[in-house]
Amino acid sequence: MVCGALSLTIPLFSTLTSKDAKRVTNHYNHCRSTPRIRCSSSSAELPVTADKLENDHSLTGTAYDFERATTSLTRKSLSTSKKVTLVRHGLSSWNEEGRVQGSSNLSVLTETGVKQAERCRQALANMHFDQCFSSPISRAKTTAEVLWQGREEPLVFLDSLKEAHLFFLEGMKNVDARVIYPKEYVTWREDPANFYVNGIYPVRKLWATAREAWREILLTPGENFLVVTHKSMLRALICTALGLAPERFRSIDVNNGGISTFNFNKRGEAMLQSLNNTAHMYSDHVYLS
Repeated sequence: MVCGALSLTIPLFSTLTSKDAKRVTNHYNHCRSTPRIRCSSSSAELPVTADKLENDHSLTGTAYDFERATTSLTRKSLSTSKKVTLVRHGLSSWNEEGRVQGSSNLSVLTETGVKQAERCRQALANMHFDQCFSSPISRAKTTAEVLWQGREEPLVFLDSLKEAHLFFLEGMKNVDARVIYPKEYVTWREDPANFYVNGIYPVRKLWATAREAWREILLTPGENFLVVTHKSMLRALICTALGLAPERFRSIDVNNGGISTFNFNKRGEAMLQSLNNTAHMYSDHVYLS
């Protein structure tokens, strides 16, 4: 432990009134008679190592418990707290071509997308997961298969993790959709919560589906889960976990291969730990559990 005397700065008496000068003098004399000590937990003999910084969460003030973070997503108590890691699928053919994807199964993972999935797998290699849940749509399914390679437990495909259904816009290039369906396209891009087709509001429906997905995931036995899905569904999952309405749909963005993490207490309330981590896309960064 390294200790040192506390320094005290005294203002020039010439700038003070006689009454103020007397008060400061008395305070100074009191400090001299009762010196204070400043201590540091570091030691010259025992330096803080990089390994300690990585593994001692107390140094960064990591929360270890929380209550009433948001509303419960399960509406019932869980047997244990949970950690959920969310991953967006890798780059797809329709991402690359600038097409509206939605729930279509025709958009597939590109060579770049496969490499992104492999980077995600390497970045999460040191983390234990009890189960992996994935959307059954091709681009997410292939990403999950790459991510889960070498793990013993079988993949679980949930329909509740499917992307939003965008009807006639699906498969169209964005530039064409804006010209052919200007009203619908602009609403989808600028006011998605009020985008509707034949009386159906895809984003509002997505919120209900996301809540269903959370219940399926969180009520599964285990403590650590991996989830692979799509951008719009990820927006819905993140927003519903944080108690945000469909109008906040575009307040969240997640890149291809982006990783986000939630902790859940036994009430089923969520705390966002990290959002859209992409360090592993540009380096050999590895995440710790």
